Order: sequence, then C-alpha cells, then structure tokens
Amino acid sequence: MPETCTPHHDNAANALTTFLCVGLVISYLPQHLRIILAKSSEGFSPWFLLLGSTSSASGMLNIIVMQWGLIKCCRVFSVGNCVESIAGVFQLFLQWFLFTVILVLYMIYYPPHLKYTQVDVDMHDDRPPHHVKTAVKSDEWRLSIILSWVVLIHMIFITFVTFLLIGTNASSDPTHKSRQLSLWATFLGVTAALLAAVQYAPQLAHTYRTKLVGALSIPMMLMQSPGAVLMVLSIALRPGTNWTTWLPYAVAGAMQGSLLVMCILWKFRQHRLRIDDFGNPLGATAIESLEDSAVSVVQGPEEGVPTQAALEDAVETDVRMEGEPNEDTPLLRKGVMEEDWKGLRMWFSRLKR
Repeated sequence: MPETCTPHHDNAANALTTFLCVGLVISYLPQHLRIILAKSSEGFSPWFLLLGSTSSASGMLNIIVMQWGLIKCCRVFSVGNCVESIAGVFQLFLQWFLFTVILVLYMIYYPPHLKYTQVDVDMHDDRPPHHVKTAVKSDEWRLSIILSWVVLIHMIFITFVTFLLIGTNASSDPTHKSRQLSLWATFLGVTAALLAAVQYAPQLAHTYRTKLVGALSIPMMLMQSPGAVLMVLSIALRPGTNWTTWLPYAVAGAMQGSLLVMCILWKFRQHRLRIDDFGNPLGATAIESLEDSAVSVVQGPEEGVPTQAALEDAVETDVRMEGEPNEDTPLLRKGVMEEDWKGLRMWFSRLKR
C-alpha cells in the first residue's frame, strides 16, 4: 500500500460526521414536509435559493478537490476505510442535495395565484372591479424560472471545470495538487463563502418586508443554527481541508441565526394579529371577525355600540310593511295615511274661518 494512502482513523471526527449527516436529514425534513403539506412555497426569496444552491455546490466541489487524493485512495482502501476517508465529502454532498431539494419544491409548489398577472376590469356600475387572470407571467415567477436555470448552468459549469482540472493533474502523488487545481479549489471556497455571506440577505429583506413566516420552517432553523458550529468543527478536523472549506458554513450559520430570530418575532406578531404564516385570518370568516371586533360607532345616536350591533339594529328598524304584501296592500303604511288626513282636515277648518 502506498505511504500516501495510509488510512487515518479518528473516532471523534467520524462520530461527529455521522451525527451531523443524520442531523442534516432530520433538520431538512421539516422544511421539505412543510412545503409539501402546505402545497405552497410562498415566503421564500428566489435569490436566497439561488445563492444557497450555488454556494453549497461550490463548497461541495471544493472539498472534492481538496480531498481528491483520499478519494483516489479508495481504490486500495477497504470499504470501511474508504467510507471513513470520504465521509466529509458525503457530508457536504448531502448539504448541497438537501438544500437544492428546497429549490425544486419551491418551483413545484409555487403559488398558482402568483404565477400570472391580474388585470382589474371596470364593471361600469357600483360593483367593484373584476380581477381577470392573464397569460402574462408575473415578474417574480419569471425571475424564479430564470434563476433556476442559472443554478443548473452554474452546477454543470463548475462540475465540468473541476473534473477537467482534476484530469489534468498528472502527478503520481495522490496528495499533490497542481497550481491550477489549488487556485481553482481556493476560488470555489472563496466563492462559496461570499455567496453564503450574502445568501441570507435577500431572504432577510423579503421576510422583513412581508412580516410573515410563510413557508419557512422554524424547527429546521432551530436545529441548523446551533448545528452550524458542529458543522464547521467537523469539516475543520478533516485532513486536507483549510479555511476556504469551512468558512462558508460559518458565515451561513450566523446569517441563519439572524433569520431565525426574525421569524420568531413575526410568529409572535402573527399570533397577536390572529393570522397564520401566510397572512390569512385564523379560523374566522370576515363576518365573524366583524362580530368579534371591538370597533364601535363613534358618532350619532348609536355612539359606543359595536359596529355589527349597530348595523343589525339599523336593518331591523328600517321601514318594513306588516304582513305579506299583496295587490290590496297600500303603498303607504296606515299610520302615515292617518297623519296625512288629519293634516288635511286641519287645513280645511282654517279655510272655513
């Protein structure tokens, strides 16, 4: 066995990596299930998904380049030693795959009512304008389609360049990297870090603007934010890695913690306003909300009376005819007719004087 392919055993690092791989799957499942069960991906920023997908793809290919020597040693390692050696690669592959699934679900469950623009048609009467859906894609849906293609093209391009450079690294030493390959690995790591640094900025801005949690999963963030520390530690302990490999995950963890705090604050706000994560009223129709509201009449004889009670009283005291109307029913009520005849008799009595 070549000296450079001597297996390294680190039980602590292996246990940590195994724990994180299981934790990644468990932490992402609430987010995947939330989108599927809600049948809506409303609340996500497409820029957040673009940056997250490209960042995780760059980070995954960075560790492939950095640990390519260990991957090649799998030809002489046993299955157990091979799995142990490339566990870090599998960990970052899993991170990329699970995040990219969110992007796929985002496109599949994009809210239909937000895909196309609507035009308000004037009904030329007292009725409100009628909303007509057109065949024109909305700006955000069109942007989501474009960014999804960008993610796919980016993944194909960096994968092609990575394996092209790996194939030209003709050194017999599996741990040796050519200058071009080392520069490419640094480029991937720095790119992943920069993308991770700005990844959460669009999502933070989007969530702050809507003031709603939307389809974001708080349980996922509760597990992943503290887990980012363990993620960084696990990668840093792996042989052949450097700061360019773990930096993206340190930055992403800090930004995700900020998003988690914001979502918790909006959750309290939604509870106070009695709306769900998408802004819909909780368990009440518009009429029920009006009945339960504390809005009162501020002027007039009904001052201080709740609006709904005042409306009902106004309807009940409106002019109504007693009994069922028919052909013999007078146009005026009996009381009104008697008052009119009384007035006419008084007028004629004045003329006789």
